[in-house]
Amino acid sequence: MQEDKIREALVELLYRNSYGVVVANILISLAAAYVLSSTVSANWLIGWLGALYLLTAMRVLAARRFFSRDREGTPALRWAWLAAGFSCVSGLLWGMLGWVGFLPEAPVIFSFTVIVLTGLICGTVPSLSAFPPALVGSIIATVLPITVRSITNGGDIAGAYLALLAGLVTINLYYCRTTYQMLRETIRLRLENVDLVSHLQEERDRAQAADRAKTRFLAAASHDLRQPIHALSLLIATLAVLGHRGAVPSGDASDLAGKAKSIVGNLSALLNGLLDISRLDAGVVTVARETVNLPQLFNQLSNEFASAAKERGLDWRVVERGLQVDSDPMMLKRILGNLLSNAFRYTSSGGVLLGCRRRGASVEIQIWDTGPGIPADQQAMVFEEFVQLQNPARDRTQGLGLGLAIVRRTAVLLQHPLKLASVTGRGSMFSVTVPKASAVETPSLPDNRTSPAGIAVSIMVVEDEADVLDIMVQLLTLQGHRVYAGRSATEVRQIHAEAMVAGDAPVDLIIADYRLGDGTTGLDAIEALCAHIGRSVPAVIVTGDTSPSRIKEATASGHRILHKPITGEELHEAIVAACVGGRESINCDC
Repeated sequence: MQEDKIREALVELLYRNSYGVVVANILISLAAAYVLSSTVSANWLIGWLGALYLLTAMRVLAARRFFSRDREGTPALRWAWLAAGFSCVSGLLWGMLGWVGFLPEAPVIFSFTVIVLTGLICGTVPSLSAFPPALVGSIIATVLPITVRSITNGGDIAGAYLALLAGLVTINLYYCRTTYQMLRETIRLRLENVDLVSHLQEERDRAQAADRAKTRFLAAASHDLRQPIHALSLLIATLAVLGHRGAVPSGDASDLAGKAKSIVGNLSALLNGLLDISRLDAGVVTVARETVNLPQLFNQLSNEFASAAKERGLDWRVVERGLQVDSDPMMLKRILGNLLSNAFRYTSSGGVLLGCRRRGASVEIQIWDTGPGIPADQQAMVFEEFVQLQNPARDRTQGLGLGLAIVRRTAVLLQHPLKLASVTGRGSMFSVTVPKASAVETPSLPDNRTSPAGIAVSIMVVEDEADVLDIMVQLLTLQGHRVYAGRSATEVRQIHAEAMVAGDAPVDLIIADYRLGDGTTGLDAIEALCAHIGRSVPAVIVTGDTSPSRIKEATASGHRILHKPITGEELHEAIVAACVGGRESINCDC
């Protein structure tokens, strides 16, 4: 590709220099005709001048057409050979001047002819070196007539002149080669600089866009995080007031607990959305492709969104064609679920349609709605985080603005092209294109094995936040577990060592927060505790990080990961899975 650009630039330089040749042809030819007019017939000079001027006019026209041509049309190399042809004919015309001006008996005319030809030969180096065949052809055509004349006339002066011509041609061919290499290198560097400047501009624009997105992201995330925390603070204050008045009635306690659960649910939804985006950006989400039965998937989605359609009074239609596609079933369902949630959220009248169309070796799954539509200049924005065109007040009942951002990232991960078509005031159509399955496979049945709910194990807990540590120890103890807890691995080792002195102190599981004090991580704590115990032990990492790099690092450890905030049920399930579920996690090696 770069070689084509270099060739193009060299040919442009060749034609640009042709304008200078035009001026030289006009001025020098007139002077030559005047000097030779005393020894050469007027008819010959007129014919020579006419041929030279006609050729000059053709070169000008060719140069104009070259610069105004369609760059995708005739290749530049053909134009280069055309210029070389013009140069050869021009050299031959000037060589004819040497033929008639080779008059040793007329020293003035002879000297003039030698000077003119020498200057013309030397002048070809800067003007024609961009395409060496043009220069070589021009030089040979220029010296050929006078060389033949020198050989046929003989004499001492002819021999001397032939030697001069040979040296002159050799030197100019050498300089042609050197100049050509210099021109190529100069053009290559210029093109690289142009590409570099273009790349830097793209990177600058990308950085500016990322900075604007970050500012918008932080502003929206800050608002959406503050709202549930603010509500939770007021709820706690209300609970404190009720507590000061005495025993809290069961009805009030139940009502407050329900509100607290709803608030924490909203907060968890936001944090889980941020976590999903970070996991996708970190590249730790694994794609498990298999044959997906679209009728079965569509039936599940139809049932899930039936109540939403009924509540909003919308027409909800699902059209399936008995097709199978190759995708990750959970990820594909989430993409369609997010798109459908978005469609129902912003459609106040009319309906929503889920369907699919064959597209060659693929299937395009489409979701149509009769909502307000999206202006063309804002369609790319809707796939960015926290962008809600119809929700400037950030009403959380209309979502958080993360659904389409997750859809875009998931579609990229699955390599499923995503498309949006929308008309303002008439509705929108989102679609995802999925490859058809090569063969129908029977999906594997889910493992419905249940784990014992009343399991009690011995657990080491490392958590540097005192409040979180106390609550977790209290919860685990209430669940029947034996706990060795501390704010660092060293503190946990000391507590466990004291327990061993008092009697048997088994360890079945380690739970560690990812970020600990003094720059250590939960991975460091797990390794140190495994070394203390003397064997590998299942481990669970608890983290609140949403940084893609941190998530990638924690996931690479192979331990089970719980993302804050976690519920008591999630913690219990993780303990059961780690200690009873066949030790599927990758244990630490000590």
